[in-house]
Amino acid sequence: RNMNIYQLLYGVFMRMDLRCQVNNHAHRTGEMDLERLLVRRGQPFSLALQCFTPLPPNHKLAMILHLGDEVVVKVLDARAGRDKWWFRQQRAQNEVLLTVHSPADTPVGIYSVTLLLLSPDGHILEQTTPETFYLLFNPWCKADSVYLPDEELLEEYILNENGLLYQGSWDQISSLPWNFGQFEQDVVDICFEILNNSPAALKNPEIDTANRADPVYVSRTITAMVNANDDRGVVLGRWDGKYDDGVSPTRWTGSVAILRRWREAGAQRVRYGQCWVFSGVACTVLRCLGIPTRPVTNYSSAHDTDGNLNVDYLYDEQLESVSEGRKDMIWNYHCWVESWMDREDLPKGYDGWQALDPTPQERSDGVYCCGPCPVKAVRDGDVGMKYDAAFVFSEVNADLVTWIVYPDGQRSQVSLNQKTVGRNISTKSVYGDYREDITKHYKYPEGSGKEREVYEKAGRRITQLNGAPWQLELKIKHAQAILGTDFDVIVEVHNVGGEDTPAQLTVTSNAVTYNKYNNILFPLIPIMLIAHKEVMRLRYDHYGACVSEHNLIRVTALLQASSQPDVILQEVNIPLSMPQLHVKVVGDAVVSRKLIAHISFTNPLPITLRGGVFTVEGAGLTAPRELQAPGNIGPGEDVKVKLSFKPTRAGLRKLMVDFDADRLRDVKGIATLIVRDRLAVN
Repeated sequence: RNMNIYQLLYGVFMRMDLRCQVNNHAHRTGEMDLERLLVRRGQPFSLALQCFTPLPPNHKLAMILHLGDEVVVKVLDARAGRDKWWFRQQRAQNEVLLTVHSPADTPVGIYSVTLLLLSPDGHILEQTTPETFYLLFNPWCKADSVYLPDEELLEEYILNENGLLYQGSWDQISSLPWNFGQFEQDVVDICFEILNNSPAALKNPEIDTANRADPVYVSRTITAMVNANDDRGVVLGRWDGKYDDGVSPTRWTGSVAILRRWREAGAQRVRYGQCWVFSGVACTVLRCLGIPTRPVTNYSSAHDTDGNLNVDYLYDEQLESVSEGRKDMIWNYHCWVESWMDREDLPKGYDGWQALDPTPQERSDGVYCCGPCPVKAVRDGDVGMKYDAAFVFSEVNADLVTWIVYPDGQRSQVSLNQKTVGRNISTKSVYGDYREDITKHYKYPEGSGKEREVYEKAGRRITQLNGAPWQLELKIKHAQAILGTDFDVIVEVHNVGGEDTPAQLTVTSNAVTYNKYNNILFPLIPIMLIAHKEVMRLRYDHYGACVSEHNLIRVTALLQASSQPDVILQEVNIPLSMPQLHVKVVGDAVVSRKLIAHISFTNPLPITLRGGVFTVEGAGLTAPRELQAPGNIGPGEDVKVKLSFKPTRAGLRKLMVDFDADRLRDVKGIATLIVRDRLAVN
């Protein structure tokens, strides 16, 4: 009788324990948090209900889930079908252990859970305070549409917070260390805030929430939201070199600072990004949500504006571009991401890697996004498959056609190159910090019968170049080019015919970004020749003022034979080698124990650098921080800065450093260290 009075006054329930540490470790989310519950769908997790007294006989427990304000789920207390939530319980004195089973196709999101005590006739007698948990995609679950049956791949494409983004040119590939940081504090909350700020979520939250069961829908939404062109997206792109009202794209060393800045500003766009920034941020968000994702770089990447699967370059006789309106172009490199998922919305055979491009290039269904596009559809020329297969196909397999436009408006096709576009498509290997070439996933070998067959299958005729076999050969060579020094470019012409041939040679040199020409540095006056070697010196005092932050020079040569129809055009990209930062970490790398990083740099330029800033970050090591260089840095002068930090998580960690100044940007350095747990040390 006394116990019944106690229950009447105070109730039976004491508290609900989410068992965060046990569950998070089992669901591979322990790196995210151990104080909050983060679990993956299709995999059971446990809750502990602690009571003041044993549950009364014949009384039942019920469970209610809320997803946002729109979706309410009643969880059954008995085994149900694969498409239903259910739980089983084990009672032991004053505690009940509940094992909760979620469907592998339920929407991901932030749920709240409430336990109810029901009388024998079904009336609610008592309920717990709602508790929150996060439900993510589960690539370890066979029934989940993002299931990836390879533990080594999952270690890289879900769990690895550090990676490499590839830049440079197809023949001078460089790597950029990037901190994805998908397990850093509050990143998972930001990922769901991005979904909540999408136009679909703001317009109809209930439908949007239900659609979050589908990785195709979620990945396409993220791709649109990473750029800020149509919506309350994350990053605003800029390519003109004017970044005074924001951050230069080259200064970012990872995604975490960008995501936090977006959130802290109330979902206001972060200035500025370019393709590798967009792909890095998208990779972070998708990995965090549980979708296996990897960044990809395509070299000599085509941007076909008219959909004819050709890139048409139009020049006058002085090699000045005469294209009007929106121009076809070939980007020196372009980055996107691939995500692994089933495509139940397509005919059988298109599961697996899907290309997603968050850089705003063209609209897809009225929105600046691209994908998910099955990589297999691109390789096989199935350009009708959604989403945006024709556009991705042209990025990796368009033909480059060059035209000379004469004063009377007539044009002459002077070159056809079927091998320029789509070279050395690259991603980081799962086995270490080196490049894996995945070109064969996107296309058959260039020039092969199968590749040309696929090109025709895509619905486009194969362009042919008319005229007799060329008698002249044109080559461009260059010495190693180091930023801040003078270097030579050599243009050679060889006559392989039987007679000497007068010809006219025109050469231009341009500073370029990764996606456009910037400034013409100099033209070479056309000359008459029979056989010729032209040596040109590019001096720093000439190119230094106009070279872009990408430190790339493109040399173009046009050779026209006066007595034959031969017209030859050749281009070469010359990347300027960059100096490196030296990063040395001193101290015993243990969680919560102070470490010192010594960062040093020598100015390689013959000019003084002003406004130098070091940006430092590392997942599990330190939040993004900026250190000002101590004053101006003269030619050949050394500069040193010191940073103290305390690691927050054990494991293999990377400290990444970037240096930017007024006349030198994108200088990188990295230190790798193994951080031990304090308990292990003790």
